[in-house]
Amino acid sequence: MPEMMKAAVYYSHDDVRVEQRPIPEIGPDDILLKTLASGLCGGEAMPWYKKSEPKVLGHEPVGEVVAVGRNVTEFKIGERLFVNHHVGRVQSHWSLRGHFTRDPYYSTTRLDPGAMCEYYRVTAQHLRMDVRRIPSTISNEAATTIEPWSCVIGGLKVCGIKPGDTVAVVGAGFMGQGFVHMAPLFGAGKVVALDFSNWRLQKARELGATHTINPAETDAVEAMRALNNGLLADSVIVIAPNAKAWEQAVALTEVGGTLHLGAPLAPKTPWVLDGNRAYFDEITITSKYSSDQTDTYTYFRLLDAGRIAVDKAITHRFDIADAPLAFKTLVDAGESLKIIVYPQGLPTAR
Repeated sequence: MPEMMKAAVYYSHDDVRVEQRPIPEIGPDDILLKTLASGLCGGEAMPWYKKSEPKVLGHEPVGEVVAVGRNVTEFKIGERLFVNHHVGRVQSHWSLRGHFTRDPYYSTTRLDPGAMCEYYRVTAQHLRMDVRRIPSTISNEAATTIEPWSCVIGGLKVCGIKPGDTVAVVGAGFMGQGFVHMAPLFGAGKVVALDFSNWRLQKARELGATHTINPAETDAVEAMRALNNGLLADSVIVIAPNAKAWEQAVALTEVGGTLHLGAPLAPKTPWVLDGNRAYFDEITITSKYSSDQTDTYTYFRLLDAGRIAVDKAITHRFDIADAPLAFKTLVDAGESLKIIVYPQGLPTAR
């Protein structure tokens, strides 16, 4: 093993550097993985979301075990693994009530030093709580979607979708595409994607949207009623992190429906509802932060069963040497969805 490795380090939106960093040392209960591929997350494009800089990017990796601590017996060198970047614990108030990701402990755990690097350390708690062996039927690229689209699964679990319901998804980036793609697995009938990008709306069609609406070109509420027999949507999922998108989502929600907040606004962003409508329309508002071990298990089984068309959502691939360009592509949010970075070099064939 070398002593140093390449890592993509975030200093600011305009300053992402590929640096040499020490390969993490593992303890007796840890393992070390070689990063085979890692996805870039849209959350990394929100400056306020980062707690400190500089920071090694990435938390969506698939890795190969290259070293194990002396107390580790369950995992072997050469195995491909998915390990969630944050993991919870069983015995806490929040966990016992099913909110693993809101236990303050959850955010204290992380892959060391991140995932946009050649190697990363995994702790004993990670191995206890949320790890999956990757079978040969699942590619490295597909495995990088386990963390982000498990967050989608967690959201869909609380959306209250009933068989045949009309579901609207406001925002058709990679995460929005996940809601579009998997809502039918939860019983959705019509699935309507909304975005200002016609390119993204076309991708949503490819991933299962039955209808699309561009609010820049038409009145979204009127368009929804026109395609849905005069009704608004039973479940509306807003994945765009801005207040205007949330207002649009409220306007699209039918009486008795569910509004799911799938991405956060920046801290201290005001968001006000009409108190009269909030009472009489009996709209349920839900949210779900990140993914826990039950969500990753559900998504992994769907992926293993061939239910998830991940190839349609992966649009860009970069060598780690080009990580600054990969990050710029993410921030520009043009004709891109999931971006994969290869710390060991781009494969010659996938």
